[in-house]
Amino acid sequence: MAAHTAEIGGHALDADALARVAAALTAIVGERHVLRRPSALRVYDSDGLPGYHRQPALAVLPGTRDELVAVVRALAAEGAPFVARGAGTGLSGGSLADGIVVVGLNRLNRIVSIDAENALAVVEPGVVNVTLTRAVAPYGLHYAPDPSSQSACTIGGNVAENAGGPHCLKYGVTLNHVAAVTVLLPSGEIVTLGDADGEDDGYDLLGAFVGSEGCFGIALDVTVRLARDPQAVRTLLADFADMDDAARAVSRIIAAGIVPAALEMMDGAAIRAVEASIYAAGYPTDAAAILLCELDGLAAGLDEDAARVAALCRAEGARDVAVASDAAQRARLWQGRKKAFGAMGRIAPHLVLQDAVVPRTRLPAVLARIAEIGASHGVRIGNVFHAGDGNLHPNISYDAHDADESARVHAAMSEVMQACIDAGGTITGEHGVGLDKRDYMDALFDAPSLAAMCRLRDVFDPERRANPGKVVPVHACREWHATPAVRRHAGAAS
Repeated sequence: MAAHTAEIGGHALDADALARVAAALTAIVGERHVLRRPSALRVYDSDGLPGYHRQPALAVLPGTRDELVAVVRALAAEGAPFVARGAGTGLSGGSLADGIVVVGLNRLNRIVSIDAENALAVVEPGVVNVTLTRAVAPYGLHYAPDPSSQSACTIGGNVAENAGGPHCLKYGVTLNHVAAVTVLLPSGEIVTLGDADGEDDGYDLLGAFVGSEGCFGIALDVTVRLARDPQAVRTLLADFADMDDAARAVSRIIAAGIVPAALEMMDGAAIRAVEASIYAAGYPTDAAAILLCELDGLAAGLDEDAARVAALCRAEGARDVAVASDAAQRARLWQGRKKAFGAMGRIAPHLVLQDAVVPRTRLPAVLARIAEIGASHGVRIGNVFHAGDGNLHPNISYDAHDADESARVHAAMSEVMQACIDAGGTITGEHGVGLDKRDYMDALFDAPSLAAMCRLRDVFDPERRANPGKVVPVHACREWHATPAVRRHAGAAS
């Protein structure tokens, strides 16, 4: 977790402005849906990464598209900054609001339309990820991006973070499944990015918007591409006595020309946390690592591919390779993986979780370096991650109220991130930059590149009122000439 070199400051509303904003928003959504009491706002002071806490000035919860448009226009009229928030399952501090307005999107949860023939659906931003898949299941379809939080996270949040999930190895991340977005700009203007018919024209503004972490505006609705259910699925569990062996097996599988739908790895610490919880999946607790490999597609040839994967794992030292016997066992194996971070909540009250990506071939070296870093700081770093695309999720359960332990944990995580950068990797694969990784941006991008990011943001939000203080370091945007509107909110980050 990066040190705080700058806060969100400079945007907090003064008492008079807050009163005017509250009155305007109450007139739109009703008193019940404007929250101002500290006790009511407590649920918004953190996200899925519990190390950051910020108190918003108020929260507004529009219930319809028209209300959301009116809310954003009212905020624009007052020059008030805001943070759009979905389910709050993010893992980078990206949906936190420090003394400004939270715009909650949970009530905008309609599936507007399903076009089964063309495998498209239009949804509001508050639709929960797995709810969409359940709704289209009768048509033999599903929504492919499947973050571990899919039972709670929303499509709007997935778009903001360009979320992935285990099955992004074969099927791609959120951007690959979004055809169009109707965007409500911070000014209150409504624009459409992309095209449901797949027509491309001009700049890829849709690609810029997906993954912009709420800094470019709010999705009013999202047109998503749906995937046809595969004819057959095989889910394999391979266990290893050595972590390096498991990492090498990952590269062997991909090098063999096999593209699994998912290829996940968990180390011994994560395995034991899961097996001691209500999410126990039957993983071998004496294993140093497991690989969870899923193959899907046409039934013809799938068993042969599964046999090849098993042979490759055994060639790299797997003690055993088992194939799920039915859908129930497959679901149990996946439950253990997807609930792993929840299982770690039994170990300690706080969790630091990172999201770096490294080349697959560097996995053994990077995992060894992570273990060395943990040992040098006296902390145990667990690993649960998307091995197929090198997307690491090193994590440490700890007590943030213990100052010494907290300092050692954060020092270790900073070194882990630098080790991933040094290995030719990057700082996020799916969780976003938010607050947590903002201070690592200088290690990856030079000043002109960061300035280009700021200029791109100005196209969507010249006043920088949408999710201020996130993603790009404060200095990067301050070094460039600010418009009068930006100077009106002096102190803005990107």
